[in-house]
Amino acid sequence: MSKRGWALFVVLAVIWGLPYFFIRIAVRDVEPATLVFLRTAFAALILLPFAIHRRQLRRLLDDWFAVLGYTILEITVPWFLLSTAEQKLTSSLAGLMVATVPIFGAVIAWGLGHERPDARRISGLFLGFAGVVVLAGVGAKGSNLVSMGEIVLCAVGYATAPMIVSRRLAEVPSFEVVTASMVVTALIYLPFGLTHLPSRFHAEPAESIATLSAVCTVLAFLVFFALIKEVGPTRSVVVTYVNPAVALLLGVVILGEPFTVGIAIGFPLIIAGSVLATWSEATPVRPHVMHGPAESALGGEPTR
Repeated sequence: MSKRGWALFVVLAVIWGLPYFFIRIAVRDVEPATLVFLRTAFAALILLPFAIHRRQLRRLLDDWFAVLGYTILEITVPWFLLSTAEQKLTSSLAGLMVATVPIFGAVIAWGLGHERPDARRISGLFLGFAGVVVLAGVGAKGSNLVSMGEIVLCAVGYATAPMIVSRRLAEVPSFEVVTASMVVTALIYLPFGLTHLPSRFHAEPAESIATLSAVCTVLAFLVFFALIKEVGPTRSVVVTYVNPAVALLLGVVILGEPFTVGIAIGFPLIIAGSVLATWSEATPVRPHVMHGPAESALGGEPTR
């Protein structure tokens, strides 16, 4: 990986370790659908003026179906599922469950014939899912298994969306894709969001929503797109090796969440399984080649 790739990786790993902590705080006062609405609406308000000024939103029209698919799989559905699950699950457990993204990414890539699995990768798959079983059976005392299922579905969406970016949106300005995704999701949740606003915002939930919008959404997605174009979709989701550790640290140290035996055993199994399942030495069957210069997520300059 290049120096630029490593820099993007580290920044994103830290930023995407934060949402679980802030979501857990926000859902104490705000309904999940309202939280998704506020998070995406504020982000859209930040991004839309710049997108209009750049005059490239029209370029999305030719790929509107791919943009919509990406939006649904990466934002619209996963963020609602994650917010709903964190009403019952701890932020640290939610973050650890999302660490399964690379495993699902590998399974999807194998199913589509993009990469050829070997014995090492298959063993990683079983090891990672064993970690999930341990978390569900030991680390989720008092938690709702339905909520854990919601996190799994969220992870599947996160694993699939980067492939849409790589295969269908590689030549589309990423700034505009992020902006359109925020606008579309905000509009979808608008009716519920406006009618279910809390009567009073306390300081911590309000600050959490602001941070989720500006840092964990706007900044994170710009870095994420840049990382996908720098290292590819499969490697980009490996960022989930690190951000669950950030989520775990914040949850245990600041929110006082328990560090259970299930977490102590299940988390290393998931990480080890993810590493093996996405092992880079496996030979791809038909690697995707991105034609033309890839645009930076922050502007129109080529990344290479």
